[in-house]
Amino acid sequence: MRVLVRRCWGPPLAHGARRGRPSPQWRALARLGWEDCRDSRVREKPPWRVLFFGTDQFAREALRALHAARENKEEELIDKLEVVTMPSPSPKGLPVKQYAVQSQLPVYEWPDVGSGEYDVGVVASFGRLLNEALILKFPYGILNVHPSCLPRWRGPAPVIHTVLHGDTVTGVTIMQIRPKRFDVGPILKQETVPVPPKSTAKELEAVLSRLGANMLISVLKNLPESLSNGRQQPMEGATYDPKLTGQALIPGSVIYHKQSQILLVYCKDGWIGVRSVMLKKSLTATDFYNGYLHPWYQKNSQAQPSQCRFQTLRLPTKKKQKKTVAMQQCIE
Repeated sequence: MRVLVRRCWGPPLAHGARRGRPSPQWRALARLGWEDCRDSRVREKPPWRVLFFGTDQFAREALRALHAARENKEEELIDKLEVVTMPSPSPKGLPVKQYAVQSQLPVYEWPDVGSGEYDVGVVASFGRLLNEALILKFPYGILNVHPSCLPRWRGPAPVIHTVLHGDTVTGVTIMQIRPKRFDVGPILKQETVPVPPKSTAKELEAVLSRLGANMLISVLKNLPESLSNGRQQPMEGATYDPKLTGQALIPGSVIYHKQSQILLVYCKDGWIGVRSVMLKKSLTATDFYNGYLHPWYQKNSQAQPSQCRFQTLRLPTKKKQKKTVAMQQCIE
């Protein structure tokens, strides 16, 4: 018997793939093929009705690409485009809201997601776990533009951790959202790029945002086919990138990663990865972290690294002027 279902989100899980405990509705959908989970109310081809979820500059680039596609009447890829963003203390709002207002796009602030009819949702750097009920409102599910090669760096800060760990290759993944867990859904498209030498997190994010926007448009052009060809993420190589908060966001903050022996310094240009420090002589990041520049750690060698504090260090210059090098607390 052929079963018609209003909402679905792509291919079933591969045989033997691990999953959580989905609801009966999700299990029923998973048993159906892609051709079996459409009815007359679901569009089979563009133009699509899109609801976009995003906040920052990375997400803004994806929204810009969607808006450009909507304005391109010859291609007819996007019919309707509305935006959901997070509340902000700033009167102007977050970058995504600023762009949406400038482009005269309807904007909702989370948890308000509007009440319109949409074909597909798109998430980029939104920072909220979307529940099952919301995902099932979209016949084609919700896509996520994620700036890493999943399953490496699942979570809210993949670009920062790419720099922190000294990765030489990164990329962008277009995947489908699943409820209850971040970044575990099937991969629809993935491309890799080399990490430029001496690149800051801000510079790398700009490169990945442009790549991700182009990949998103490519997936939307062949959405049903992309969903049918989605592949499950491998179990090997999965890593999680916790968000850096609190003191780690103070300009001048220093974070040391033992495995890669890299210092991550937060400055006006974003996060910068440092392997050595030049101060009359070259010092490795490890020597710097271990207190080579400051006698406090040498006198307290039994202290835990988390107790290490680099105080203000004043150095005389050749002109007998004082130069201040301020370092914040060294965070494990």
